[in-house]
Amino acid sequence: MVASLKISSEVFSNNGMIPSKYTCEGENINPPIIISNLPMQSKTLVLIVEDPDASKGTFVHWLVWNIPPTNKIRENTVPGEEGKNDFKKHNYMGPCPPSGTHHYSFKIYSLDNFLHLEPTATRAELEAAMSKYVIGFGELIGMYKKKKP
Repeated sequence: MVASLKISSEVFSNNGMIPSKYTCEGENINPPIIISNLPMQSKTLVLIVEDPDASKGTFVHWLVWNIPPTNKIRENTVPGEEGKNDFKKHNYMGPCPPSGTHHYSFKIYSLDNFLHLEPTATRAELEAAMSKYVIGFGELIGMYKKKKP
């Protein structure tokens, strides 16, 4: 059974607006994420940040795995090993919707094992590698609309 993780942030509420500091219009750094209800068996965490509203389908902004179990991912940090996002980069890339308001999903997975992946790993490769180890899941949704057209 997969435990339900509680995910929140000090800088935006669930379904609230993400401050521009954490977007392409600001410092483009990751926001702080608070995690609770981690299962005792948690050995590592995975974080996937994505935009399901992108015109060509879900767009991945950040992939991080082998994050030590923690109750907080601090802002502007690299908490684990990073994979390749849909910008073809290996780091956090904040919200930057071309038009309208988009939703951004911060998905946290608790695993009972470590992952052995190359830095070139994509979301599909990450999900395949972690599928049999997921023991907890939680999600935080933030929204963003560009201030400048």
